[in-house]
Amino acid sequence: MKTIILDTNFLMYCTKYRIDLFSEIDRICSFKYNLSVLDRTIEELEKLKPRELKLIKKYLEKINVTRSKENYVDKELVRLSEEGCIIATQDKNLKKHLKDACIIIRKKRYLELKNA
Repeated sequence: MKTIILDTNFLMYCTKYRIDLFSEIDRICSFKYNLSVLDRTIEELEKLKPRELKLIKKYLEKINVTRSKENYVDKELVRLSEEGCIIATQDKNLKKHLKDACIIIRKKRYLELKNA
């Protein structure tokens, strides 16, 4: 079973563009997966405006929380990518450093699974 880790900006864009995260991930993943978010990502999300946070919390109710070993979210995501996790992000710099596949948003409407 693969683990898909959702980055902060990915969650923000999914709510902004009203993407149905769960059905889109089902559509692009033909394998069993486990959705997760880092505890540091939740800390970053709590700095958002209350309205945005409320929308994102809908997603978080159905997603596991993973404890970070690194202080910086991006370093942790790169480390998890090296361990075989799929990272869902829109961060251009982060995508350059990922070792495994990643999930991105395309045309503000759907998700795409890209191999690194």
